[in-house]
Amino acid sequence: MSLGRNIWRETRAVLQKILSKDEPALRDYPNLRERCLIPQSHVAMHLPAHIGDYTDFYSSREHATNLGIMLRGPDNALMPNWLHLPVGYHGRASSVVVSGTPIRRPSGQTRPNDDQPPVFGPCKLLDFEVEMAFFIGPGSSMGKPIPISQTQDHIFGMVVMNDWSARDIQKWEYVPLGPFLAKNFGTTISPWVVTMEALAPFLVPNVTQEVTPLPYLRHSDAFNFDINLEVGIKTESMTETSVVSRTNFKYMYWTMKQQLAHHTVTGCNVASGDLMGSGTISGKTPDSLGSMMELSWRGSKTVTLNNGETRKFIQDNDDVVITGWCQGDGYRVGFGSCSGKVLPALPLEEFNTPSS
Repeated sequence: MSLGRNIWRETRAVLQKILSKDEPALRDYPNLRERCLIPQSHVAMHLPAHIGDYTDFYSSREHATNLGIMLRGPDNALMPNWLHLPVGYHGRASSVVVSGTPIRRPSGQTRPNDDQPPVFGPCKLLDFEVEMAFFIGPGSSMGKPIPISQTQDHIFGMVVMNDWSARDIQKWEYVPLGPFLAKNFGTTISPWVVTMEALAPFLVPNVTQEVTPLPYLRHSDAFNFDINLEVGIKTESMTETSVVSRTNFKYMYWTMKQQLAHHTVTGCNVASGDLMGSGTISGKTPDSLGSMMELSWRGSKTVTLNNGETRKFIQDNDDVVITGWCQGDGYRVGFGSCSGKVLPALPLEEFNTPSS
């Protein structure tokens, strides 16, 4: 990742050549081919990089508007800064895990009744968030912002991401500094990083921005991508996942170039392998919402699964599976799956042992 775009391109070209049906290097040597090509079913996938830092943005206007309506009403849905900068927060890199890793239901403080004191216990409003994320290639030096004209040189490739969220913990803790425990217990990513060169055929126009950004955030070239995303839930009694949402990365209001330029404009340095989440991706239609918070509209309605079971939020032993792909003419570029099964919360006795 750290070697830069020229090396990325060269490596990709060499691999494509070796794997081509017209190249005899592997095609004509079955023993060598058997040693080099390993079935996926025989492989345990790991995180694709050492993630030193992780930042999550909040760049879907539809998602931000939906949550704003729930929390503040339609007249004040978007905060005053939202149309002027890509809002983000620093997440917890230590709990970013690869697809297939179980996620333990978190416990924490919540305040179910506004006129009562807070209580401690398992999260009751566990949610997924459908996101994409990009990895930093070459890093930058502290004190030197990355100009938006150079951001593409630092963006290596993308993965699918699920930013698990404890909504009831988040509601109680997020004022004034934003999410903390509600987001730090687990973030799942797909193991396959699709490079930006591989995504180039799927470039689409950027979303028209209502307010002209400040000069350091302006770019005229397209840097938005047509990436289909699908999320399904598989309960204990199901043999197949039930799709609950279909959305697309192309709905994002702020681009990855703008996110990285804003992140570093203060002189904040980034390092190779750092992860930058897009924020929850929601579309304009009810079937394209990127979280259970939106699909159930804060728990006011149920989401019916294929087998007749219903959900408002994620329950224990539910397996949440997000898949992403770009559709070409007769071919797909896939990201693999981003999945995690929810384990029950630890018993409360684990937290209540007094210190000696």
